Amino acid sequence: DGIDRAYFAVFDGHGGVDAANYSATHLHVNVGLHEEIVKNPAEALKCSFQKTDEMFLFKAKREKLRSGTTGVSALIVGNKLHIAWLGDSQVMLVQQGKAVTLMEPHKPERE
Repeated sequence: DGIDRAYFAVFDGHGGVDAANYSATHLHVNVGLHEEIVKNPAEALKCSFQKTDEMFLFKAKREKLRSGTTGVSALIVGNKLHIAWLGDSQVMLVQQGKAVTLMEPHKPERE
């Protein structure tokens, strides 16, 4: 469609690397194939995080895996930046030498 896109993600495995590796392998595919990727990239990210989680939970149950992961991803569409995360992963943007807050990270004491 002529629009430049770029995707970046970082996953931090907990209790092993299985969930992090699975997410790194599948999340971007789910985002790229999501029907809303062109019209609503934020929705595509949200749904793709949920779908990837469901897919891994099915695999984990079948294979008796016990790991988890936090994750953060950035999707650049044209000149817009979309950020999605789960768990206590954080993302930071530095613009002209100054930190720009993009998100409030999850903490145990935060609802």
